[in-house]
Amino acid sequence: MMQRPYVGYFRVSTQKQGRSGLGLEAQRSAVNTYLGGNGVLVGEFTDVESGKKNDRPQLLAAIAYCKEQRAVLLIAKLDRLTRNVAFIFTLRDSGIEFVCADMPEANTLTIGVMATMAQYERELIGERTRKALAEKKRQGAQLGTPANLDAAAILKSRHVRQANARQDENNRRAATLARSLRQAGQNWSQIAETLNSNGFRTRRGKPFHVMQVQRVIELLDSPSSF
Repeated sequence: MMQRPYVGYFRVSTQKQGRSGLGLEAQRSAVNTYLGGNGVLVGEFTDVESGKKNDRPQLLAAIAYCKEQRAVLLIAKLDRLTRNVAFIFTLRDSGIEFVCADMPEANTLTIGVMATMAQYERELIGERTRKALAEKKRQGAQLGTPANLDAAAILKSRHVRQANARQDENNRRAATLARSLRQAGQNWSQIAETLNSNGFRTRRGKPFHVMQVQRVIELLDSPSSF
């Protein structure tokens, strides 16, 4: 008997979690437990994005692959799906079947209600925060930390960011390939397109553009890069 095909979708919120596998293993375990030999995983897609964002490229790719394979989108945890009600309706209108391993009985209606409540709670928290800050300002409190905005602090912050970028393994690989492509005669736009088509992303998980390509090469060529 042919097993039903599933496409696994995983999400982590930070680049650190994505590189270390932190959080991913628990999600994969939940997916495998749900399948229990009654289904087969034909593909996996992982996004490193905030749950508030709708434009997750790997999730959109997972949806497209589900259509191609006539598979079910399988999500380990409901909160990995989204906390934004707008995306729920995008998923509903995509025409694919989906299931959450931690809540198999959930459907588009129940998930939509939960997403609406989550979004409403975020809005309440935001409104309470704005009111609290406005009250502190009315009472004469100085908001923010102006000391962090002096020239020395700004320079130190920049050096820290550059050091982190130089140490990022993905940046190193992308920079090495980009420099080779540049030496081969490709322009900046062509290099960015090549990096993106080969799955490279910036340290923040975004597609490469001309400026990001130039920056990673500058970091690689910096005397303090390694």
